[in-house]
Amino acid sequence: MITSTSNERIKYVTSVVKNAKARRKEGVFVVEGEKMAKEIPPEILVECFVSEDYTAASGHAPSALFGKEPTVVSSAVFKKMSDTASPQGILCICRQNAVTVEEFISSRTKGALRLLVLETIQDPGNLGTMVRTAEGAGFDAIITDENTVDVYNPKVTRSTMGSLFRVPVIASSDLAGAIDILKRSSVTVYAADLKASKDYKDESYGERIAFLIGNEGAGLSSAISSKADKLIKIPMKGQLESLNAAVAAAILMYSV
Repeated sequence: MITSTSNERIKYVTSVVKNAKARRKEGVFVVEGEKMAKEIPPEILVECFVSEDYTAASGHAPSALFGKEPTVVSSAVFKKMSDTASPQGILCICRQNAVTVEEFISSRTKGALRLLVLETIQDPGNLGTMVRTAEGAGFDAIITDENTVDVYNPKVTRSTMGSLFRVPVIASSDLAGAIDILKRSSVTVYAADLKASKDYKDESYGERIAFLIGNEGAGLSSAISSKADKLIKIPMKGQLESLNAAVAAAILMYSV
């Protein structure tokens, strides 16, 4: 059992939990809690840690959960590693999705394809909600720009409630270029715009589509909005100027 926070392995895990740069460098992310741990695909699981309290209270061998023997740490060490106020005693290191937009599209050149494309989404809860909603609406993947909050931020990961394991989230350093790749693969790209003449409910959507969703406050940039094949609007009553980004995404995803 590891009892020191000075242990090199513990310092490594702590850096991955707290630092997006460390997560990107190592290509990993952290999952906490038994429920999500049980949903981790075996092929992306790197290693697991459990607290001594968890092993004492669980009533079963930890290895039965993960298919491999986890590292046991003291409760004080686990609290140092955890990102939550009330740790559940299980923390797993998983591999990030490393596929690129081009690789993903090249594997899906024919048939139905539904995508959500995000620009500069800043709120972890919004992003997590979008991932969960994408799974519920049957969307195939989410593409984000480099200014969107890290999907592997522990707050985002928790809020996806396991959907992150089933809906690929692909980060792109060139979102405009990624959209061009989609369009070359016969994906029709839609952007929500209040100035659009067509209501989202009146559009006839094809089987290969992508919805563009922009920043919570500023919306889509003109550079990205101009990439859309079609503009659609979500009509609003009252004095509202905009909808929550996750709500707008949900409305559009469930409209097809």
